[in-house]
Amino acid sequence: METRFLLLEDGTLYQGQGFGAAAPTLDDPSLAGEVVFNTSMTGYQEILTDPSYRGQMVVMTYPHIGNYGCEPAFDEALASPSPISCSALIMRSAYEGPLPRKRVSLDTYLKTHTIAGITGLDTRSLTIHLRSAGAQNGLVFQTGSATLTDAEYTQALEKVRTFPHIGERALIEEVSTQKVQIDPSLEGMEIPVGSLRFAVVDFGIKRSIIAELYRRNVNATLFPPTATAEEILASGCDAMLLSNGPGDPALLHEAIAMTREVAKTLPVFGICLGHQLITWALGGQTIKLKYGHHGGNHPVVDLRSGACFVTSQNHGYASDPDSLPSDVQIWLRNANDNSIEGLFHTTKPICCVQFHPEASPGPQDASWIFDTFIDKAKEAKA
Repeated sequence: METRFLLLEDGTLYQGQGFGAAAPTLDDPSLAGEVVFNTSMTGYQEILTDPSYRGQMVVMTYPHIGNYGCEPAFDEALASPSPISCSALIMRSAYEGPLPRKRVSLDTYLKTHTIAGITGLDTRSLTIHLRSAGAQNGLVFQTGSATLTDAEYTQALEKVRTFPHIGERALIEEVSTQKVQIDPSLEGMEIPVGSLRFAVVDFGIKRSIIAELYRRNVNATLFPPTATAEEILASGCDAMLLSNGPGDPALLHEAIAMTREVAKTLPVFGICLGHQLITWALGGQTIKLKYGHHGGNHPVVDLRSGACFVTSQNHGYASDPDSLPSDVQIWLRNANDNSIEGLFHTTKPICCVQFHPEASPGPQDASWIFDTFIDKAKEAKA
């Protein structure tokens, strides 16, 4: 396997071997990305296909990845032209042994979707560095040689340092629907005939969010991220759910204004980016986390019941507790760093969570959040 390099914008260089599709050379107009680490032990395909990872390179902290292969049923992308959203996959060791029938190797899966990987890299050292220095842009590339010259290092460093940061990039249109879809079809699932219909605004939605609604007999009308309040309110839906997605919520001025207007009439719920948009719509603000929360083992505490449960998470921003108005209360907190994981309005049917209650990957502990959303929508409709 050819030698590949990962260069961080602070100048830190890592070396490994090629995996998946060919890595770009320094002469190619290739994309860099923000390097983040994910602590999940399984679920690499769900992570690769989570649209919230658009513009990011994922480091898997678990040392051996790929041992059960890949198949289309694991894909989370709903509207993306390619199922894989992240820019590159970075691993310590890649599995290359036998697989269950009808599954392909992770190497083949990455090659099919033209995503480069790098293996044989000290991911423990890289993770510790990112925890200390913070998430930052990186560049995965190859030169055709096992060594890097001073000139090549300088060229790569200039490239990665001039690449726009995640908060400066418009990524949502690349991973979301561009038209209204009534009850989008999901392979293997029947469309329900329920008494509730959610207007689901797609900022890069995961398939499993729609699936969780269908399992609870809730219909869904999927709207593009450019949907207006007038369009949402004219749809006849009973509530609005804002999805997950990539990038900085503070840039989405029109979506924030739309959310604020719809919340005057309908119950409004949010997941991940949707939670952050609701934070802004209610008068709060968000902050960038040092290295974000990415993984399937994040403990969250319900401040109302005192219960603690484990969640799947993937975000780089969080609600600023000092910015919240008095009628917005903290519902859930992260047990590791005390950051906000959920909010609710004291007088309106509005609530949201920062983590992923649909999991995929991750534990199922938080699936009850969907029941909470639905119960609030039913109460408002009654």
